[in-house]
Amino acid sequence: MPFYVETPALQHALAARGYADPTAVQSAVLEPEAEGRDLLVSAQTGSGKTVAYGLAFAATILDEDVLPPAGAPLALIIAPTRELAIQVHAELAWLYEHTGASVVSCVGGMDPRREQRALAGGCHIVVGTPGRLQDHIERRHLDLGRLRVVVLDEADEMLDLGFRDELEFILGASPADRRTLLFSATIAREIAALARQYQRDALRIDTVARNQPHADIEYRAIRIAAHEVEHGLVNLLRFHEGAGCLVFCSTRESVRQLYGRLQERGFAAVALSGELSQSERNAALQSLRDGRARVCIATDVAARGLDLPNLDLVIHADLPANKATLLHRSGRTGRAGRKGLCLLMVPDRSRRRAEVLLASANIRAIWEAPPTAEAIRARDHARLLTDPVLTEAPLDEEIALARELLANRSADVVATALIRLYRARLPAPEEIAPQPEVLPRPAARRAAGAEDGRAMVWFRCDVGRRKKADPKWLLPAICRVGGVTKRDIGAIRIFDHETRFEIGADVADAFAAAIGAGTNSEMRIEPAGHQPGTAAEDFGRGRKEGRFRKSPSRIKAHAPPRRGGKARKAG
Repeated sequence: MPFYVETPALQHALAARGYADPTAVQSAVLEPEAEGRDLLVSAQTGSGKTVAYGLAFAATILDEDVLPPAGAPLALIIAPTRELAIQVHAELAWLYEHTGASVVSCVGGMDPRREQRALAGGCHIVVGTPGRLQDHIERRHLDLGRLRVVVLDEADEMLDLGFRDELEFILGASPADRRTLLFSATIAREIAALARQYQRDALRIDTVARNQPHADIEYRAIRIAAHEVEHGLVNLLRFHEGAGCLVFCSTRESVRQLYGRLQERGFAAVALSGELSQSERNAALQSLRDGRARVCIATDVAARGLDLPNLDLVIHADLPANKATLLHRSGRTGRAGRKGLCLLMVPDRSRRRAEVLLASANIRAIWEAPPTAEAIRARDHARLLTDPVLTEAPLDEEIALARELLANRSADVVATALIRLYRARLPAPEEIAPQPEVLPRPAARRAAGAEDGRAMVWFRCDVGRRKKADPKWLLPAICRVGGVTKRDIGAIRIFDHETRFEIGADVADAFAAAIGAGTNSEMRIEPAGHQPGTAAEDFGRGRKEGRFRKSPSRIKAHAPPRRGGKARKAG
């Protein structure tokens, strides 16, 4: 529906900014049932919630569409970080520009004396961080006597950062008849308790289905050996060359190490951690905003409240600690209707943990290997052909120089030089050993298979990744050839030249007889004899990957049964 608000000054500001249609959260707070009420709102990061609550409290602070003279503030917005507070200040300044509103920010890391002077001069709206706001209240620089509305922006973040005491102090010092608008990415138990304590008959607004992931973010889990995580990260950054990227690490030390190594490889990167001064942090953020840097490496705490433009890619170099952290990290992309991509680096030993984490967040991720050096070079080739240096109209002086070059060099030599110059500015991709593909088993088959104690036997077939092995046709083919059902098949592992899979021990002899007696032309199948490892392990056992006996006769399942989900070696 078209954007319409009753206040002409705000309508004019929205039109000037090109706002044609409201987002879901903006539309929800403008419904008649929300007018004048306390609001408990769950909204995704980047959903337009700053404008939403700016519109929601407009009727509360405006008298007959105009503001009273500036004095003690009428509205107070509390944000978890200085960056978010500064962004909110800028948003509300343009939204209320034509009302004559005075908006003041009070945030940690800034000059408190300048803030004190601004408060003393009178204002209508104050935006601040919890600690700095409490300090101004205690020093009696901030008078809450006229306050009509309090907004808690990213309330879950503030509780995570340990600001409960400050929030309770500020809310306790506010007039009892104020409106309280509470915005949070998730409404966890602590948020609900805070709402019950400080809100009155709050209207609950959910702009997305509860417990659902961000609809505009695509998730991919990257299988990688633990010792090659850094190489995999390099290849991901090279493959997604044009995207602004935020890389999350779990510790400051990890941030420092990764930042140094990416810089050595030629990536335009910055690092954010709690040890940076405010001026260093501002400089790093500015380089991201103006395009001098493309990659930001940060800890969870350092990235709180961060809102970077054109951020298309989030990479979890270290797995998040929990579902909330996963969703908060990932929510930095996919904002304001843009599509985003979220990649999780999953070392071998962490696969089960990653599966549980994704399941808890109700996220379906695509499991894949990191891009190969060959794939990256192919993408570089395609990028070169569409690079602006070739597609933009040349200047006269450039044409003159080009003719001079062609007069002295052949076209092939000049073009080759262009390719070399183009490649020289790019970090070299890494060669990464191929990872075996482990397919997650559907819940129904898993429950009936090894995990409920059913014994399993390993088999192998001569179709692998190089021959486009895919579970979509592998499963029905195995069932058809061996006369089994999908419930009889356990784990499936796809290698370059072969695929290995489990068959229930109670049907393994019949399966072996069926594949031995048949004349199947799709693929050759035989018992594996041992639990699959890497391709190198298979070569060490004296059997080359992908090579099978040409005419197996009576094939009996000779691998010992696998119980409790773990295969044992024969003999």
